[in-house]
Amino acid sequence: MNDIAMNDAGTTTNPENTIAFQGMPGANSDLACRSALPDMQTLPCYSFEDSFGAVHAGRARLVMIPIDNSVAGRVADIHHLLPDSGLFIVGEHFQRIDHHLLAVPGASEGDITHIHSHVHALNQCRGLVRELGVEPVVHADTAGAAQMIAARGDKTQAAIASKLAGEIYGLTQLRANIEDAEHNTTRFLIMAAKPENVISGSGQQMTSFVFRVKNIPAALYKALGGFASNGINMTKLESYLVGGSFQAAQFYAEVEGDPKDPALERALEELKFFTHEIKILGTFPASSARAEHI
Repeated sequence: MNDIAMNDAGTTTNPENTIAFQGMPGANSDLACRSALPDMQTLPCYSFEDSFGAVHAGRARLVMIPIDNSVAGRVADIHHLLPDSGLFIVGEHFQRIDHHLLAVPGASEGDITHIHSHVHALNQCRGLVRELGVEPVVHADTAGAAQMIAARGDKTQAAIASKLAGEIYGLTQLRANIEDAEHNTTRFLIMAAKPENVISGSGQQMTSFVFRVKNIPAALYKALGGFASNGINMTKLESYLVGGSFQAAQFYAEVEGDPKDPALERALEELKFFTHEIKILGTFPASSARAEHI
């Protein structure tokens, strides 16, 4: 069992009312789970694979994973992991990321010589790092950095993490909202072992899928033609290499609509002529916040 803890309070969770995430208690993924589904308990897991495994093993009903950030771009490895997760995308959530400068009680900004955090958080707070003239130290997780400086009790060490992490680990907040970009937002996907609507949305349905085109001239152009001719709005299309080859590109796509809709059904049928495989990852309600962020 690679779950980091039962939950941040150390109490037993009810699997049917539990949502797993990758990271330590207090991570931004933990905060996103609590924001999207406040009635559920959160289960921290060591890796993305472990968070998927928590659902398969029946320790959690749902898992939430970050897929992209408005500043840092797409989250590394997620597109490789999604197709083989064995889970279905059942919802999405947009989380505004507010970074906080945290230190042990009694510390001041003048005491700090090092700031610890995830590489993306450090990059998103470059202005503060330059202003304080301190050395950034990369950690695997923002909340893990907060836990470490709390355990060390050293006033010269600070962390960039969420307000929630500060509360969990008993740290003092020296500054709030220290990120350089005001639009710093992460989009998360909610996944389950079977298709189900777990979060309300705008009424618009979204469908996510992956596909690999055949090695013929203009294959991608021809493959996507059916979406244009059937009036289907494609909101995301990203390529990534698979199989250790620079020639084998797989595509992750998101479109508006449900595969049961005649127009999208026709577009997917046309796509099949130019692809080796299409794998539907899930159909889910579009977040009511999508129009604001996409």
